[in-house]
Amino acid sequence: MHSDASNFQLNSHLSTLASIHKIYHTLHRLNLTEDVGPESHGTACCSRAMPPRKKRRPTAGDDLSAKKSRQDNVYRKQETLQIQEAEAFSSKRCLEWFYEYAGCDDVVGPEGMEKFCEDIGVEPENVVMLVLAWKLDAQSMGYFTLQEWLKGMGSLQCDSTEKLRNSLDYLRSVLNDATSFKLIYRYAFDFARTAICPSPSLQEKDQRSLDLNTAKCMLGLLLGKTWPLFPVFNQFLEQSKYKVINKDQWCNVLEFSRTINLDLSNYDEDGAWPVLLDEFVEWYKDREMS
Repeated sequence: MHSDASNFQLNSHLSTLASIHKIYHTLHRLNLTEDVGPESHGTACCSRAMPPRKKRRPTAGDDLSAKKSRQDNVYRKQETLQIQEAEAFSSKRCLEWFYEYAGCDDVVGPEGMEKFCEDIGVEPENVVMLVLAWKLDAQSMGYFTLQEWLKGMGSLQCDSTEKLRNSLDYLRSVLNDATSFKLIYRYAFDFARTAICPSPSLQEKDQRSLDLNTAKCMLGLLLGKTWPLFPVFNQFLEQSKYKVINKDQWCNVLEFSRTINLDLSNYDEDGAWPVLLDEFVEWYKDREMS
């Protein structure tokens, strides 16, 4: 009796196990089972790992963008080089610029000088033209030789009308430097004499004097705006006996304008001033007293 019960229980367990086994195999075929062991878990993880990403092939739009970027870089480099070349002084460009005014000659004459002044926007009588002539070391008023042009414009780093226009403020500022102004003032005397005596031999025969009218014009150009006594000194010259001004008198007028008070109180009549200035001081004091 006891044995029959045991057999029945065993058979029941075996039947249950058989059913479970059958269900397991069915689920396994449907891939619904999950291995829980270390080895099978590792295998499952590997079997479920993501495949490597494939590299995206560039599209036509990508190729065009890359090509445009390369072209932009090339254009930027070319523009930079062009700007550097334009800013750098060119002797060839300076030479071509010279012949725009000289024509077939090796000198810019009065007609070319008139056009030159018009192009740079400066009147021929403007003091900046005197400073430019000094920079070029021009030897004759109204003329620029090829050698003077190349040397002077080279020192200014100007090889075009535009560059010289941009340098006009600098040329004007040179007059504010006392040492440079004195050099320009001295240069102006000899430079103005060439307008009357263009030949060096005639200049020597003229005993290095400047006719009074030219002297007054040049003094007005150089001192008219900076020396308050110039209008009075100009009146003195007009009524004086003088017909010419020599270089010693010319240079002393500048020294007088810089060192003597406007009321002439510090003027030393026994100093080494030329007679011209002694007479001016005497005339001025008599004029003030009358």
